[in-house]
Amino acid sequence: MRSDSKWGKSLLAAVLVTLGTTSVSSAQATNDANEDPLKAIEKLDNSKKDTGSITPLEALKIGARAYFAGDKAGAVDPLHYAAEHGQPLAAWKLGQMYSVGDGVKEDDLRAFRYYSQVASSYSEDRRDSPSPALVADSIVALGTYYVTGIGDSPVKPNVAKARQLFAYAASYFGDADAQYNLGNLYLQEDAKRQAARWLKLAAMKGHVSAQAKFGELLYNSANLQHGKLVGLQWMTLARRQASHPQDDWIVKLHEKAFALASEGERRTAAEWADQWLVRHDKAQSVASSN
Repeated sequence: MRSDSKWGKSLLAAVLVTLGTTSVSSAQATNDANEDPLKAIEKLDNSKKDTGSITPLEALKIGARAYFAGDKAGAVDPLHYAAEHGQPLAAWKLGQMYSVGDGVKEDDLRAFRYYSQVASSYSEDRRDSPSPALVADSIVALGTYYVTGIGDSPVKPNVAKARQLFAYAASYFGDADAQYNLGNLYLQEDAKRQAARWLKLAAMKGHVSAQAKFGELLYNSANLQHGKLVGLQWMTLARRQASHPQDDWIVKLHEKAFALASEGERRTAAEWADQWLVRHDKAQSVASSN
């Protein structure tokens, strides 16, 4: 499943601002984060019975504070309460936690159910509908599960269903992860034209794995030297950003092509990659300031 590096902290932390928790003092936030989760749930239940003063929204905030304070196990009960009472952000976060065993025992089927809850709750016509980013992320997670299936469960491998989900998130939401996964499926089917279309869309958005795959596709498909150079440029760009152990395949892919390139081609590819990163960083800065 997808890691928290892209979405986890930014989306869950956003709730602390969106829900107005920035007005809470740091000392109060620390006390809330360190509170026994079972006591927190007891308070939630009692409050609901007596005054209703603590809502599923408050449970979401309690869970978020606990999670970012490092008490991931303590975040589970409040998040579960919030998810069961209609908070899609809580359901999404629980899906991520169960998919990788983050503070809980890994349970792909539970993750699948939480992601399904988020995906099925989206509607443009509902004001309380979850954000498109949450929905797209959840749809991609569901598609990934359908690619492999979940052992000893009703969720069996279903590539057609996975493609349908990826295509929806890629087209409707413009999600880069969905575009990358859809491109990969087309690559596996040797549908290179369709694969190139979706991989390029994701690559242009800064998706590192898509940049590597798109570069490899161009490099291996090009009959002309210029086409191979463009492929090398994209692989070099991906190599520049490959910083995690799971990116080792990108490093090896680039090294293989780089070894066959001339010194001039290597220099051209490196300069192009550096310029692309500068332009992309500037665009990101402008977008974030608006």
